Amino acid sequence: MKKIGFIGAGNMGKAIISGIISSGITPAENVIVYDVYKPALTALADEFGIQVVTNESAVVENSDLIVLAVKPGMVSGVIEKIAPSVSDECVIVSIAAGISIEKLSEGLPKQSKIVRVMPNTPATVGCGMSALSPNQYLTDEERNFVKSVFDSFGKAEFVGEYLMDAVVGVSGSAPAYVYMFIEALADGAVYSGMPRQQAYQFAAQTVLGSAKMVLETGKHPGELKDAVTSPGGTTIEAVKSLEESGFRAAVIEAVVKAAEKNRNM
Repeated sequence: MKKIGFIGAGNMGKAIISGIISSGITPAENVIVYDVYKPALTALADEFGIQVVTNESAVVENSDLIVLAVKPGMVSGVIEKIAPSVSDECVIVSIAAGISIEKLSEGLPKQSKIVRVMPNTPATVGCGMSALSPNQYLTDEERNFVKSVFDSFGKAEFVGEYLMDAVVGVSGSAPAYVYMFIEALADGAVYSGMPRQQAYQFAAQTVLGSAKMVLETGKHPGELKDAVTSPGGTTIEAVKSLEESGFRAAVIEAVVKAAEKNRNM
């Protein structure tokens, strides 16, 4: 069983650790974690039974796959510390937004095995969407293992690194737009007389169920939309209102703006 190390034990790191252990990818004792914030380490060890170590190098020296789960501004400093301990067989995974494979490789030994990953926050409830971009040095077995790690708390797909900006727009940042949509749906229901908490439940469950229909039926979203819009009915009236308000154009523009921001960071 492979040993998986984590440098950083924040919410996303914890989500990945939880997925790994609950799915049985590797036992808890094979998960090695370091974080500068000691209470976070203690809490993880108590909850999952993982190993904790006292510095970044100890993670690398005892792991086959190392996940850099730190803020983008901390990545270069972490790489500087771990580079002397990185072997030819180590696989380095970075989940830091905006840090390219080229930038990651600058501080690591030549031909280091690197995977750039963009997960999203629904990972914390086991429903994440992760984009994976490995460099050319990973074997197929290593690629598949990394994918299994990120599949353990949702879904993961390989994408070309050139698509990472689009990934940020459509999944990395998109939970925020979805929360805004749920809030707006609930506000409309409250305006129509529904109690606030009940409105949130109806709105959130409807978004969840609609997403499952797209994923599980394989049908085009437009086809599913058409199935709800009866001639002269309430739904087509609402769809007309959304179109008049520029709903789709606003969402498209939000995705494009997020992608552009990521590209220029």
